[in-house]
Amino acid sequence: MNTYLLLPFAAYFCVLLSIGLISHKKQNSSADFIVGNRSLNFWVTALSAHASDMSSWLFMAFPAAVFMGGLSQTWIAFGLLTGMFLNWQLVAKKLRTSTENYDSYTLSTFFEKRFNDTSGVLRLLTAIMALTFLTCYISAGLIAMGGILESLFGIDFYVGITIACVVILIYTFSGGFITVAWTDLFQALFLISMILIVPIVAYFKLENGFTTILESARAKGVTLSLFPDFSFKSILGIVFLILSWGLGYFGQPHIVTKFMGIRKASDMNKSKYVGMTWQLIALLAAAAIGLVGIPYFAEGLANPELVFIEMVKSMFHPLLAGFILCGVLAASMSTMDSQILVCGSVISEDLYKNIFKKPASQKELLIITRLGIVFVSALSLFFALNKNSTILEAVLYAWSGLGCAFGPLVLMSLYSKKANKFGAVAGVLTGGLVAGFWNTMNPYFTEMTIPSMIPGFFISLLSISVVSWLTETERSVSSVEVSS
Repeated sequence: MNTYLLLPFAAYFCVLLSIGLISHKKQNSSADFIVGNRSLNFWVTALSAHASDMSSWLFMAFPAAVFMGGLSQTWIAFGLLTGMFLNWQLVAKKLRTSTENYDSYTLSTFFEKRFNDTSGVLRLLTAIMALTFLTCYISAGLIAMGGILESLFGIDFYVGITIACVVILIYTFSGGFITVAWTDLFQALFLISMILIVPIVAYFKLENGFTTILESARAKGVTLSLFPDFSFKSILGIVFLILSWGLGYFGQPHIVTKFMGIRKASDMNKSKYVGMTWQLIALLAAAAIGLVGIPYFAEGLANPELVFIEMVKSMFHPLLAGFILCGVLAASMSTMDSQILVCGSVISEDLYKNIFKKPASQKELLIITRLGIVFVSALSLFFALNKNSTILEAVLYAWSGLGCAFGPLVLMSLYSKKANKFGAVAGVLTGGLVAGFWNTMNPYFTEMTIPSMIPGFFISLLSISVVSWLTETERSVSSVEVSS
């Protein structure tokens, strides 16, 4: 075990726990713990939202996609940038205002109150969908962290992910939304610094710069064109890449809940530009890692998802390499802490209150939320131990499930006065099921591989519209208007 590598990781974990203790304040209510009593400034909101978005996928899966597939894979980044910009533009401010008007701290509670569903079906259904796909997402993050710790230190995979899970659990459990937001801010600034350093240093180590990249890519048969050719199949493939990632943003609970925590809705525009600038720089740097990796690892890699890690290990002294590689931890942890917190809030606000249907004190709800955080962390750890998929596959599956189940309903709840509770239930059910089982269903419809996000999102949107129209006479919308 390399002590020089281990020390920075130990120091990083200590810094996170320290931030957790410093930013921790006494939690008096669910509003404090789940959305920080809507008290964040625009800087923290922006960088926390974007750090929650960019998991270890940014350092591992995306560079690997470029490393293996060339620049045509950067359309993924275009889809992400477009999707997040539209999320800020269409959802952020209206959701912040609407959830305050409806006194809601989770999406499930907001949907129930917005559509006046007194049966509890919509709240229960959305809670189950959120827990199912978020648990899968958290497991993907743990798998990434286990791979890092195993690759660097030779630490047993199972021991590594357990350590990582415990650290995240401690500061999320103790401080809630405020602690998660401030640790995410620190991690956002840290990871973007690290992801910028590596491709720049690696590029200047290449003998002939971009010429070396061109020659190596040609030798490997990797295209450096954004458009490999202009055939219908290639263009359609690019469209699929953009939509499969971009459409998902509207339904990611761990991202949109950050919008709900900003102090003033009028500051949302400033948050948008800060966050989008950060995301653009991060994605460009991640793509550059994959691109420079083509000649840097001319013989290829057994696991392409380790291109960043292997590059850092080969270029820097172990002590410095350890600090740089903490950026991967930052990306993973800043996503997982937000997702774990969302799951804890869903368990207390949407399951516990819904199932027992009795008034609960704020102290009782805080206890249930914290117990929920422990439960989801343990469940995610259990699934991660199977290690039965790549990071990209696991993240895309969870991303698609959340995007299809919630994205169309978020948009309809904010922009349509005709949508009702029956349409909402139909949309969540069809979106979640199509996303969950599309890989099995796809061959029965077409030989072409279509990402689950595309049919799932639009079938969900259509279901909400059609079922709401068919049940229009039953429509019962709450007295609180959709905010303008």
